[in-house]
Amino acid sequence: MRSVWRGAISFGLVTIGVRLYTATEEHDFRFHQVHREDGGRIRYKRVCQVCGEEVAYADIAKGYELDDGRVVVLDAEDFDKLPLNTDHAIDVLEFVPVDEVDPIYFQKSYYLEPDKAATRPYVLLRTALENSGQLAVVKITIRQRETLALLRARDDVLVMHTMLWPDEVRKPDFEFLGSDVEVRPQELKMASSLVDSMAGSFDPGDFSDDYTEAMQKVIEAKAEGAELPERPEAEESGEVIDLMTALERSVEQAKSARGGKSAGRKPAAKKTASASAAKGAERKAPAKKKAKPA
Repeated sequence: MRSVWRGAISFGLVTIGVRLYTATEEHDFRFHQVHREDGGRIRYKRVCQVCGEEVAYADIAKGYELDDGRVVVLDAEDFDKLPLNTDHAIDVLEFVPVDEVDPIYFQKSYYLEPDKAATRPYVLLRTALENSGQLAVVKITIRQRETLALLRARDDVLVMHTMLWPDEVRKPDFEFLGSDVEVRPQELKMASSLVDSMAGSFDPGDFSDDYTEAMQKVIEAKAEGAELPERPEAEESGEVIDLMTALERSVEQAKSARGGKSAGRKPAAKKTASASAAKGAERKAPAKKKAKPA
């Protein structure tokens, strides 16, 4: 891995030199736009909308359009003059309980590696977070952009999650939130039974990326000129017009699936047992109370 940032954690009067590494990577397929006739890549020219001339990359700056239509052009020197702390510091602001942070704020994850001279204080902070069950709220500036973030202990390393600011999280504005929806006690009891019958311990390894596997087969078949794999037909589950009936059938399917798994039959991928049984069922909101804003 290659570090993307180097600086230090400021923890009270303790300074911990660290390097930052991107903790995740997507394995999605990257497709290019090509000419259907010969497979040639499609290229785009950078053309100015005003003069119509092609513009070299070195002559391109960043512009922000104001409400009145004027465009403010900013160069690299303008960004360097931003009145922000850019001294490569991760400032610990406070420590908070894990369950107080809504995951909707999480943005991107990074691993933190200590400098050789900072291993001891690094392990000290990691152990303190593990024992306390707390998260460290920090501020960091990456690529001239100040952001809020969290530090937590995971698998013997410190992980940093950058976060969205509160005004970057949208509030739900749906028509049903203003209505008074009734949920019958027997429906709630059956839904709770369905939850219990499908309960388990989360292990990411139990789930498979069916899209990636299917796309890989399609690409390999196209490359070899072979026949493309057929899409499997959807199973017919029968029409279900009553919510209670859908819940009852879902519980039966979930219990049956659990029994098969315990007998040694491991499914290729976990799927919601209620998906097919509830198809076409009458839809109702799961609670009578109004949803809290984000």
